[in-house]
Amino acid sequence: MSVRLIAQDLYRIIREVEKLEKELLAAPAQNHEILKERLRKAKAERDLMRRSLEGSKDVASVLMKNELYR
Repeated sequence: MSVRLIAQDLYRIIREVEKLEKELLAAPAQNHEILKERLRKAKAERDLMRRSLEGSKDVASVLMKNELYR
């Protein structure tokens, strides 16, 4: 997956996390558990995408440095 696509997915997930956080604050107490679970999953996905993006940047920078020294 390209860095651009990962970044776009990360942006989408960040917006989803923000939306769920706002919903949780405004939701009645009976819906809190459901929203907390959705928020937990969205945050896990966000963190995974962040790590993927950082990893792909690291790999790209290593490859670019290797090309400079050839």
